[in-house]
Amino acid sequence: MFSSNPPLGLYIHLPWCEKKCPYCDFNSHQADSIPEQAYVEALLNDLEQDLPLIWGRNIESIFIGGGTPSLFSAAAIEGLFSGLRALLNFAPAIEITMESNPGSADAENYRGYRKAGVNRLSIGIQSFSDQSLQALGRVHNSTEALHAFAIARAAGFDNINLDLMFGLPAQSLEAATDDLGQAIDLGPEHISHYQLTLEPNTLFHHQPPSNMPDDELCWEQQNACQALLEKHAYRQYEVSAYSLEQRESEHNMNYWQFGDYVGIGAGAHGKITLGSENRVIRRVRQRQPRAYLEHRGRNTITSETTLSEDDLRFEFMLNALRLKHGFQSRLFHDNTGLSLNSLLPCLELARDKGLIDFNHEKISPTRLGFYHLNDLQVLFLQHQTAKRKPFFDSTEGIIHN
Repeated sequence: MFSSNPPLGLYIHLPWCEKKCPYCDFNSHQADSIPEQAYVEALLNDLEQDLPLIWGRNIESIFIGGGTPSLFSAAAIEGLFSGLRALLNFAPAIEITMESNPGSADAENYRGYRKAGVNRLSIGIQSFSDQSLQALGRVHNSTEALHAFAIARAAGFDNINLDLMFGLPAQSLEAATDDLGQAIDLGPEHISHYQLTLEPNTLFHHQPPSNMPDDELCWEQQNACQALLEKHAYRQYEVSAYSLEQRESEHNMNYWQFGDYVGIGAGAHGKITLGSENRVIRRVRQRQPRAYLEHRGRNTITSETTLSEDDLRFEFMLNALRLKHGFQSRLFHDNTGLSLNSLLPCLELARDKGLIDFNHEKISPTRLGFYHLNDLQVLFLQHQTAKRKPFFDSTEGIIHN
């Protein structure tokens, strides 16, 4: 049973891009024009579908993703937030993140976003090499990338994330570390650093670049870049996330710790705990922007699923084990409503393999477990029905000796 609801975030999906990147598998759609006013109205109508499920709960964080949210004008974002504030309770120290691409970066819009309440900007740089940007099919160049960061600072953003990739076509070890070095020199508070992967249903998957670096080179790039980040005080706290002290992404931390989030917009997913009913649901919205707009955001929920106990156990661990330094043991009960006893067989199996450590207060992957995270996560999918003698308190999730 749930003793209280988990923290609650809000995800807002703005699905349009200037151009679809060949590696992107997100729900994004190229558009010559964007129906801003109609879409903002649809988003607010969409939110009203979930309001009865979250009455009285504060929104701790908001993330506006895409697509390319910075294609929207400041006036549209301000109108959106006026509507959101009329419908929701914002926590006093709410984190509000908005994604932006350098190709659509605009100084006036950045000032408008900041005035509307956005206090964290995530800029999709990907690379500072014009050759690499061209190979990735990006619409911006390195000069525009630097300009985007500069105007974000000038607009008053003191919490900025930069997205950066490695393992790019024809990218050498030196080029990968040089890319990252340029990002570090700018002094962002957070860096998301991840390897380019050829995801299904993307152009790169069907027509892979011929000059992709091999696994050994990608491993060398990752190790060298992680050492560089550590040298400059960027602490790795998740598989691909690095931050200065106390600058972790609050919205993403809530997601990785299996907190709740309402998802609105075309194709958005959400997870909501209904504590009084002792269940957790997932809701998915209509994926196609045209259909979403035709319904004006109403009646757009295409599926609603109640998570089973097995789902809850596996999904919690799938996310929480991505945190390099682990999580408090009590969070399992707090955010799933389940006794930590039910997780004990899997924990012991993972510990026997040297992949996990756990004690009265904390559960965390070992160094080996973090390097072989997929193998560790699978253990919690395959061994959920094993029985062992319980030693966790079923209410508080605290280990008893």
